[in-house]
Amino acid sequence: MIKIKLTDKGFYGCFWPVEGSSCAMIAMIGDDCEDHLAKAAVKWFQKNFKINVMTLSPEHKNYGHSNIPVERIGAAMDYMKARGIDKFGIAGASTTGMFSLVAASYYPEITLTIAMSASDFVMEGFHRGKRDGYVEWPGEGESTLSWQGKPLPYLPYAYRHPEYGRRIKEEAKEGGDMAAARKMFDESERLHPLREEEKIKVENIKGRLLLIGAEDDVLWDTVRYMRRMEERLSRLPHDCELEMLAYEHGTHFVFPEGLIREILPLGGDLMTRLFKAGRDFPRECKATRIDIEKKVTGAI
Repeated sequence: MIKIKLTDKGFYGCFWPVEGSSCAMIAMIGDDCEDHLAKAAVKWFQKNFKINVMTLSPEHKNYGHSNIPVERIGAAMDYMKARGIDKFGIAGASTTGMFSLVAASYYPEITLTIAMSASDFVMEGFHRGKRDGYVEWPGEGESTLSWQGKPLPYLPYAYRHPEYGRRIKEEAKEGGDMAAARKMFDESERLHPLREEEKIKVENIKGRLLLIGAEDDVLWDTVRYMRRMEERLSRLPHDCELEMLAYEHGTHFVFPEGLIREILPLGGDLMTRLFKAGRDFPRECKATRIDIEKKVTGAI
């Protein structure tokens, strides 16, 4: 396996080529393009499908999301097109699940989109690090994403720093979860009902679209967002083929079981056990991941 880190091509990522393949998956799994989660995703995609993989992240060791240019996806595809690749998919989870949807809505060359635990709107930008005893805080007038140099319209968070971090910490502690922000996102929509310009234009996505999420997700109400995207497609002209993979149990980490095993070979359940629902329903969560593995494998 050859790894090429690219910092001067309009994006930050690692290209993992497979000789003889003209297909590529843009994988935004993990916080950095060469962290453990990213490498596990590469192993899973290449072991099962023998395709090229491009892992992307905002920038080296930057775990926040602030006005990230959507054009980076286009630049990554241009790099791969120059190497004979002509078929593209994209996959992301959580915030990068949202990013995957937005990117696919802008680039028709993407004909397979896998969005795990994604929102149906553009989120406000946020930063991660250490600040006043908190590890995450909202930006100031910043979106998570930008297009042509301008921040994309976003749903503003209900709280500012330091209340933002305090509320998230309290919600996680109350529920017995590693992290939780569902109440905050619900409050954000109550204070600022979603506007059309903030919604992701999923009707512009081409090819196959897989929306994956669980009812017991405590980061945000993933399945409600999925159903809103389904409803949007039901009333707007579109060319994509939607597959809704909504489960009762699965937590925020609705990864295929094989990918979980690449991440944690000796204890795949440890990821979902970071959430109370994962500890209470381990068998159901595993059944969810096994079904996701089957459905995603069939789509690819």
